[in-house]
Amino acid sequence: MMIIGVDYHPSFQTIAFLMEETGECGEQELNHSEGQAEKFYRDLKQRGISVRVGMEATGYSRWFERLLAELGFEVWIGDPAEIKTKRVKKHKTDREDARLMRKLLLENRFPRIWVPDPENRDLRQLLWHRHRLVQSLFIQARGVLKKELIGHLRSKRRIRRSRHSRIFKDSRGQIVDAISIRERPAEIEDRAVPGHWEGDLIGGTKNSHIATLVERHSRFTALVKVRSKDKAAVVAALSRQIRRLPTSLRRSLTWDRGLEMAKHKTFTVATNVKVYFCHPHSPWQRGTNENTNRLLRQYLPKRTDLSGYAQSDLDKIALRLNQRPRKTLGFETPASKLHASVAPTS
Repeated sequence: MMIIGVDYHPSFQTIAFLMEETGECGEQELNHSEGQAEKFYRDLKQRGISVRVGMEATGYSRWFERLLAELGFEVWIGDPAEIKTKRVKKHKTDREDARLMRKLLLENRFPRIWVPDPENRDLRQLLWHRHRLVQSLFIQARGVLKKELIGHLRSKRRIRRSRHSRIFKDSRGQIVDAISIRERPAEIEDRAVPGHWEGDLIGGTKNSHIATLVERHSRFTALVKVRSKDKAAVVAALSRQIRRLPTSLRRSLTWDRGLEMAKHKTFTVATNVKVYFCHPHSPWQRGTNENTNRLLRQYLPKRTDLSGYAQSDLDKIALRLNQRPRKTLGFETPASKLHASVAPTS
């Protein structure tokens, strides 16, 4: 019998073979498009040599598996994850990978897995559609299955996660009791009611930061000087700024996932303003604030030490933005839009 370890690629394969009767061994690269691989295996069949082929599971080898099945050769499909654990780090070439397959076959350590035969295309399609169905159910449910579906599961697991998931592991770096943006009331989405804000920190050199607040209805901007990115410092500075506003303009704040707002409960107690958090890596969910931050870079360029700006300097910059006509407001200014939407404070 000839033992063949295959390192398979879409356009070619590298093989390492051994004839058990004679001990003859070698390596070879076979091109697919030029028919070298098919000719090689058909020649073995004509010579009456029995063959066992070992290769990693891949979605690109259907034609190759059909060819080996047609010739009556043994095909062993291996678990890629298991094979990876047996691979020595110094393996840098396809030939080394092929030799590893051959070695695992010879030592009876090949991590063989069951796969349907090439002829059983219906079964293959069934397995594929089952995978896509399960995947779509979890996506629609945002990673957690609904209660009525859990009862039909053998394992009763509500959450689908990999073994590398951080769920139930160390919670450091997480915002405790964060309220998702999904729970934000509809009145915030349509911008009809003033008093809903979006916020963020913009950074400069020497670990300097400034907090930006933008009102969704009018695009009115407030800039807040913060001593550092520390949670307590940011919450204290924002609380002072929000308490200066009339009650009608203190409704909600939408923030990103930055840990500077980890003490959002303290902020809510001090201001009576609920904080909603965007999904991770989703800055577009507070797009008004992101667009304003881009406008701010005209006055506060990147790689600028922001610690040199006093609060009075930031107020002047905010005034320029708030007196700039905006196309989205019908060329009104944010200041006039906000003034028209609320009663003037005494």
